[in-house]
Amino acid sequence: MADTPEPAPGDRPGGTSHPDPATEAFVTHRNLLFTVAYEMLGSAADAEDVLQETWLRWTGVELGEVRDQRAYLVRITTRQALGRLRALGRRKESYVGPWLPEPLLTSPDVAEDVELAESVSMAMLLVLETLTPTERAVFVLREVFDLDYSEIAEAVDKSQAAVRQIAHRARAHVAARRPREAVSPAESRDALAAFQRAVQTGDLQGLLDILAPDVVLLTDGGGVKQAALAPIVGAGNVAAVLGRIRGSAPLLPAQVNGCPALIVRLDGEIDTVMAVHLDGGLITGLYAVRNPEKLSHMERETTLRR
Repeated sequence: MADTPEPAPGDRPGGTSHPDPATEAFVTHRNLLFTVAYEMLGSAADAEDVLQETWLRWTGVELGEVRDQRAYLVRITTRQALGRLRALGRRKESYVGPWLPEPLLTSPDVAEDVELAESVSMAMLLVLETLTPTERAVFVLREVFDLDYSEIAEAVDKSQAAVRQIAHRARAHVAARRPREAVSPAESRDALAAFQRAVQTGDLQGLLDILAPDVVLLTDGGGVKQAALAPIVGAGNVAAVLGRIRGSAPLLPAQVNGCPALIVRLDGEIDTVMAVHLDGGLITGLYAVRNPEKLSHMERETTLRR
Protein backbone atom coordinates (compact mmCIF):
# COMPACT_ATOMS: atom_id res chain seq x y z
CA MET A 1 0.00 0.00 0.00
CA ALA A 2 1.31 3.43 -0.87
CA ASP A 3 2.59 5.67 1.88
CA THR A 4 0.55 8.72 2.77
CA PRO A 5 2.34 11.95 1.93
CA GLU A 6 4.34 13.74 4.61
CA PRO A 7 5.12 17.47 4.42
CA ALA A 8 8.25 18.05 2.34
CA PRO A 9 10.54 21.07 2.68
CA GLY A 10 9.07 22.60 -0.43
CA ASP A 11 5.53 22.20 0.94
CA ARG A 12 6.22 24.68 3.73
CA PRO A 13 6.33 28.46 3.55
CA GLY A 14 9.60 29.46 1.93
CA GLY A 15 9.85 26.23 -0.07
CA THR A 16 10.19 26.15 -3.81
CA SER A 17 8.18 23.15 -4.94
CA HIS A 18 4.42 23.29 -5.42
CA PRO A 19 2.55 20.06 -4.60
CA ASP A 20 -0.57 19.18 -6.55
CA PRO A 21 -3.85 20.36 -4.95
CA ALA A 22 -4.87 16.87 -3.74
CA THR A 23 -1.55 16.34 -1.95
CA GLU A 24 -1.56 19.85 -0.52
CA ALA A 25 -5.07 19.43 0.90
CA PHE A 26 -4.23 16.04 2.40
CA VAL A 27 -0.99 17.26 3.99
CA THR A 28 -2.79 20.31 5.41
CA HIS A 29 -5.32 18.13 7.23
CA ARG A 30 -3.18 15.05 7.88
CA ASN A 31 -2.69 15.62 11.63
CA LEU A 32 -6.40 16.26 12.07
CA LEU A 33 -7.27 13.07 10.17
CA PHE A 34 -4.82 11.03 12.24
CA THR A 35 -6.36 12.41 15.43
CA VAL A 36 -9.87 11.49 14.26
CA ALA A 37 -8.78 7.95 13.37
CA TYR A 38 -6.78 7.49 16.57
CA GLU A 39 -9.62 8.66 18.81
CA MET A 40 -11.97 6.26 17.06
CA LEU A 41 -9.58 3.30 17.18
CA GLY A 42 -7.22 3.78 20.13
CA SER A 43 -4.53 2.33 17.91
CA ALA A 44 -1.85 4.46 16.26
CA ALA A 45 -0.88 1.67 13.86
CA ASP A 46 -4.47 1.22 12.70
CA ALA A 47 -4.90 5.00 12.47
CA GLU A 48 -1.91 5.16 10.12
CA ASP A 49 -3.45 2.40 8.00
CA VAL A 50 -6.71 4.36 7.86
CA LEU A 51 -4.80 7.40 6.64
CA GLN A 52 -3.26 5.33 3.84
CA GLU A 53 -6.71 4.12 2.81
CA THR A 54 -8.05 7.68 3.00
CA TRP A 55 -5.22 8.93 0.81
CA LEU A 56 -5.86 6.28 -1.85
CA ARG A 57 -9.54 7.19 -2.01
CA TRP A 58 -8.79 10.93 -1.94
CA THR A 59 -6.56 10.64 -5.01
CA GLY A 60 -9.56 9.34 -6.97
CA VAL A 61 -11.83 12.25 -6.02
CA GLU A 62 -12.67 15.00 -8.51
CA LEU A 63 -11.60 18.03 -6.46
CA GLY A 64 -13.73 20.43 -8.46
CA GLU A 65 -16.83 18.74 -7.07
CA VAL A 66 -15.70 18.99 -3.43
CA ARG A 67 -17.24 21.94 -1.59
CA ASP A 68 -15.40 21.48 1.73
CA GLN A 69 -12.15 19.53 1.50
CA ARG A 70 -11.71 19.22 5.27
CA ALA A 71 -15.21 17.80 5.78
CA TYR A 72 -14.82 15.46 2.81
CA LEU A 73 -11.51 14.09 4.11
CA VAL A 74 -12.94 13.63 7.60
CA ARG A 75 -15.87 11.75 6.05
CA ILE A 76 -13.56 9.35 4.20
CA THR A 77 -11.43 8.85 7.32
CA THR A 78 -14.49 8.19 9.50
CA ARG A 79 -15.89 5.58 7.15
CA GLN A 80 -12.56 3.79 6.89
CA ALA A 81 -12.10 3.93 10.67
CA LEU A 82 -15.59 2.54 11.28
CA GLY A 83 -14.84 -0.51 9.17
CA ARG A 84 -11.52 -1.04 10.91
CA LEU A 85 -13.07 -0.45 14.34
CA ARG A 86 -15.42 -3.38 13.85
CA ALA A 87 -12.52 -5.61 12.80
CA LEU A 88 -10.47 -4.37 15.75
CA GLY A 89 -13.30 -5.37 18.08
CA ARG A 90 -13.00 -8.96 16.87
CA ARG A 91 -9.23 -8.90 17.47
CA LYS A 92 -9.74 -7.66 21.02
CA GLU A 93 -11.96 -10.62 21.80
CA SER A 94 -8.93 -12.94 21.50
CA TYR A 95 -6.42 -10.53 23.08
CA VAL A 96 -4.45 -11.93 26.02
CA GLY A 97 -5.22 -9.94 29.18
CA PRO A 98 -6.54 -6.36 29.37
CA TRP A 99 -6.44 -4.34 26.15
CA LEU A 100 -5.18 -0.77 26.45
CA PRO A 101 -4.87 1.93 23.77
CA GLU A 102 -1.49 2.53 22.14
CA PRO A 103 0.24 5.36 24.02
CA LEU A 104 1.52 8.37 22.10
CA LEU A 105 4.40 10.63 23.06
CA THR A 106 2.72 14.01 22.56
CA SER A 107 4.03 17.55 22.23
CA PRO A 108 3.43 20.15 24.99
CA ASP A 109 0.82 21.99 22.93
CA VAL A 110 -1.52 19.01 23.24
CA ALA A 111 -1.54 19.37 27.04
CA GLU A 112 -2.28 23.09 26.64
CA ASP A 113 -5.50 22.25 24.79
CA VAL A 114 -7.40 20.86 27.78
CA GLU A 115 -10.30 19.46 25.75
CA LEU A 116 -8.00 17.73 23.26
CA ALA A 117 -5.83 16.33 26.06
CA GLU A 118 -8.87 14.89 27.82
CA SER A 119 -10.24 13.40 24.62
CA VAL A 120 -7.04 11.45 23.88
CA SER A 121 -6.23 10.50 27.49
CA MET A 122 -5.98 6.79 28.21
CA ALA A 123 -8.93 7.06 30.60
CA MET A 124 -11.18 8.68 27.98
CA LEU A 125 -10.15 6.27 25.24
CA LEU A 126 -11.14 3.41 27.56
CA VAL A 127 -14.52 5.07 28.13
CA LEU A 128 -14.96 5.35 24.37
CA GLU A 129 -14.27 1.60 24.14
CA THR A 130 -17.62 1.04 25.87
CA LEU A 131 -19.54 2.75 23.06
CA THR A 132 -20.73 1.05 19.89
CA PRO A 133 -18.65 1.89 16.78
CA THR A 134 -21.28 4.33 15.47
CA GLU A 135 -21.75 5.95 18.90
CA ARG A 136 -18.00 6.39 19.17
CA ALA A 137 -17.74 7.99 15.74
CA VAL A 138 -20.64 10.37 16.40
CA PHE A 139 -19.32 11.34 19.84
CA VAL A 140 -15.79 12.00 18.58
CA LEU A 141 -16.92 14.02 15.56
CA ARG A 142 -19.45 16.08 17.52
CA GLU A 143 -17.93 16.53 20.97
CA VAL A 144 -14.24 16.67 20.08
CA PHE A 145 -14.19 18.11 16.56
CA ASP A 146 -17.49 20.05 16.68
CA LEU A 147 -18.74 18.90 13.28
CA ASP A 148 -22.27 19.80 12.21
CA TYR A 149 -24.87 17.06 12.49
CA SER A 150 -25.29 17.19 8.72
CA GLU A 151 -21.59 16.43 8.20
CA ILE A 152 -21.67 13.62 10.77
CA ALA A 153 -24.79 12.14 9.16
CA GLU A 154 -22.95 11.85 5.83
CA ALA A 155 -19.89 10.36 7.51
CA VAL A 156 -21.77 7.59 9.35
CA ASP A 157 -24.53 7.14 6.72
CA LYS A 158 -27.39 7.98 9.09
CA SER A 159 -30.14 10.60 9.07
CA GLN A 160 -29.57 13.81 11.01
CA ALA A 161 -32.38 12.87 13.39
CA ALA A 162 -30.74 9.51 14.10
CA VAL A 163 -27.35 11.17 14.60
CA ARG A 164 -28.82 13.60 17.14
CA GLN A 165 -30.28 10.68 19.12
CA ILE A 166 -27.01 8.77 18.94
CA ALA A 167 -25.07 11.85 20.07
CA HIS A 168 -27.39 12.36 23.04
CA ARG A 169 -27.08 8.71 24.09
CA ALA A 170 -23.28 8.67 23.71
CA ARG A 171 -22.90 11.99 25.56
CA ALA A 172 -24.89 10.69 28.53
CA HIS A 173 -22.92 7.43 28.55
CA VAL A 174 -19.56 9.24 28.58
CA ALA A 175 -20.67 11.86 31.11
CA ALA A 176 -21.54 9.12 33.61
CA ARG A 177 -17.99 7.80 33.40
CA ARG A 178 -16.01 11.05 33.30
CA PRO A 179 -14.09 12.21 36.38
CA ARG A 180 -16.20 14.28 38.75
CA GLU A 181 -13.64 17.08 38.97
CA ALA A 182 -11.45 18.61 36.28
CA VAL A 183 -7.74 18.27 37.03
CA SER A 184 -5.32 20.97 35.97
CA PRO A 185 -2.00 20.06 34.31
CA ALA A 186 -0.18 21.37 37.41
CA GLU A 187 -2.23 19.13 39.72
CA SER A 188 -1.55 16.16 37.44
CA ARG A 189 2.20 16.82 37.50
CA ASP A 190 2.24 17.19 41.28
CA ALA A 191 0.29 13.97 41.80
CA LEU A 192 2.51 12.10 39.36
CA ALA A 193 5.67 13.41 41.08
CA ALA A 194 4.35 12.21 44.46
CA PHE A 195 3.49 8.84 42.95
CA GLN A 196 6.93 8.58 41.29
CA ARG A 197 8.74 9.34 44.56
CA ALA A 198 6.67 6.83 46.51
CA VAL A 199 7.28 4.03 43.98
CA GLN A 200 11.00 4.68 43.60
CA THR A 201 11.64 4.93 47.36
CA GLY A 202 9.35 2.08 48.32
CA ASP A 203 7.26 4.43 50.46
CA LEU A 204 4.17 2.31 51.05
CA GLN A 205 2.34 4.97 53.04
CA GLY A 206 3.15 7.56 50.39
CA LEU A 207 1.56 5.28 47.79
CA LEU A 208 -1.53 4.69 49.90
CA ASP A 209 -1.86 8.45 50.38
CA ILE A 210 -2.00 9.14 46.62
CA LEU A 211 -4.03 6.07 45.54
CA ALA A 212 -7.81 6.10 45.76
CA PRO A 213 -9.23 3.23 47.88
CA ASP A 214 -10.84 1.69 44.78
CA VAL A 215 -7.95 2.38 42.37
CA VAL A 216 -7.65 0.01 39.40
CA LEU A 217 -4.38 -1.06 37.77
CA LEU A 218 -4.56 -2.42 34.21
CA THR A 219 -1.46 -3.97 32.65
CA ASP A 220 -1.27 -4.73 28.93
CA GLY A 221 1.39 -7.24 27.93
CA GLY A 222 -0.50 -8.74 25.01
CA GLY A 223 0.75 -12.20 25.92
CA VAL A 224 4.28 -11.08 24.99
CA LYS A 225 5.42 -9.38 28.21
CA GLN A 226 4.62 -10.37 31.77
CA ALA A 227 1.44 -8.63 32.91
CA ALA A 228 -1.57 -9.29 35.10
CA LEU A 229 -4.32 -11.01 33.14
CA ALA A 230 -7.06 -9.29 35.14
CA PRO A 231 -7.48 -5.83 36.67
CA ILE A 232 -5.84 -5.30 40.06
CA VAL A 233 -8.28 -3.47 42.32
CA GLY A 234 -7.81 -1.66 45.63
CA ALA A 235 -5.07 0.57 47.02
CA GLY A 236 -3.47 -2.19 49.10
CA ASN A 237 -3.28 -4.64 46.20
CA VAL A 238 -2.02 -2.03 43.74
CA ALA A 239 0.59 -0.72 46.20
CA ALA A 240 1.85 -4.27 46.75
CA VAL A 241 2.35 -4.75 43.00
CA LEU A 242 4.03 -1.37 42.56
CA GLY A 243 6.32 -2.08 45.51
CA ARG A 244 8.11 -4.66 43.38
CA ILE A 245 9.25 -1.92 40.97
CA ARG A 246 11.49 -0.22 43.54
CA GLY A 247 15.08 -0.06 42.31
CA SER A 248 14.41 -2.15 39.18
CA ALA A 249 14.58 0.81 36.78
CA PRO A 250 14.14 4.60 36.94
CA LEU A 251 10.73 6.07 36.21
CA LEU A 252 11.07 8.88 33.68
CA PRO A 253 8.38 11.59 33.36
CA ALA A 254 6.91 12.20 29.90
CA GLN A 255 3.87 13.69 28.16
CA VAL A 256 1.75 10.76 26.99
CA ASN A 257 -1.60 11.31 25.28
CA GLY A 258 -1.55 14.92 26.45
CA CYS A 259 -1.12 14.02 30.13
CA PRO A 260 1.82 13.49 32.51
CA ALA A 261 2.94 9.86 32.59
CA LEU A 262 5.95 7.70 33.44
CA ILE A 263 8.23 5.64 31.22
CA VAL A 264 10.36 2.69 32.30
CA ARG A 265 13.43 2.01 30.14
CA LEU A 266 15.50 -1.16 30.34
CA ASP A 267 18.79 -1.39 28.44
CA GLY A 268 17.88 1.77 26.56
CA GLU A 269 14.56 0.38 25.28
CA ILE A 270 11.12 1.42 26.45
CA ASP A 271 9.77 -1.40 28.60
CA THR A 272 6.62 0.14 30.09
CA VAL A 273 4.53 3.27 29.68
CA MET A 274 2.36 4.07 32.70
CA ALA A 275 -0.44 6.61 32.43
CA VAL A 276 -2.58 7.74 35.36
CA HIS A 277 -6.15 8.88 35.85
CA LEU A 278 -6.88 11.38 38.62
CA ASP A 279 -10.18 12.11 40.31
CA GLY A 280 -10.64 14.20 43.43
CA GLY A 281 -6.87 14.60 43.86
CA LEU A 282 -6.28 10.84 44.00
CA ILE A 283 -5.16 8.31 41.41
CA THR A 284 -8.16 6.21 40.45
CA GLY A 285 -6.67 4.46 37.41
CA LEU A 286 -3.23 3.25 36.39
CA TYR A 287 -2.64 2.02 32.85
CA ALA A 288 0.63 0.20 32.17
CA VAL A 289 1.34 -0.72 28.54
CA ARG A 290 4.11 -3.30 28.07
CA ASN A 291 3.22 -4.90 24.75
CA PRO A 292 6.19 -3.93 22.49
CA GLU A 293 3.92 -3.72 19.44
CA LYS A 294 2.09 -0.82 21.09
CA LEU A 295 5.18 1.23 21.99
CA SER A 296 6.50 2.16 18.55
CA HIS A 297 4.99 5.68 18.70
CA MET A 298 6.80 6.48 21.95
CA GLU A 299 10.18 7.25 20.38
CA ARG A 300 9.07 10.46 18.68
CA GLU A 301 6.42 13.05 19.34
CA THR A 302 3.09 12.72 17.58
CA THR A 303 1.29 15.90 16.55
CA LEU A 304 -2.44 15.88 17.24
CA ARG A 305 -4.91 18.47 16.00
CA ARG A 306 -8.59 19.32 16.42
